[in-house]
Amino acid sequence: MTSQYLASYRSLLRELSKSSISRRQSRSKIATSEVRSMFEEHRHSSEGQRKLLRSVENAVTFLRSQRIHKDLLERYNPTHDMSTEERVKATARRVGLDMPVTGKPE
Repeated sequence: MTSQYLASYRSLLRELSKSSISRRQSRSKIATSEVRSMFEEHRHSSEGQRKLLRSVENAVTFLRSQRIHKDLLERYNPTHDMSTEERVKATARRVGLDMPVTGKPE
């Protein structure tokens, strides 16, 4: 049980670091300290460890799925972070057309 306990701790920390948008030096230590205290709290209770392991597995699965979804969205939908006007122009260019130049009202 101890090796599984440590492996789940490491996998949670690994997924937290992969899902972070800031660099390691500028990252807040609050998340890692909270995870560490959570694991220390349930260290000696086998029932607490089982409950914590289930929760940690769910959290790791969620974080991994979020990261993969973001990667797939960026890969297969390159216009997802554009404004509506930019998206229309990019779509027109994709099929070989250019958007007509609209006149500005005076």
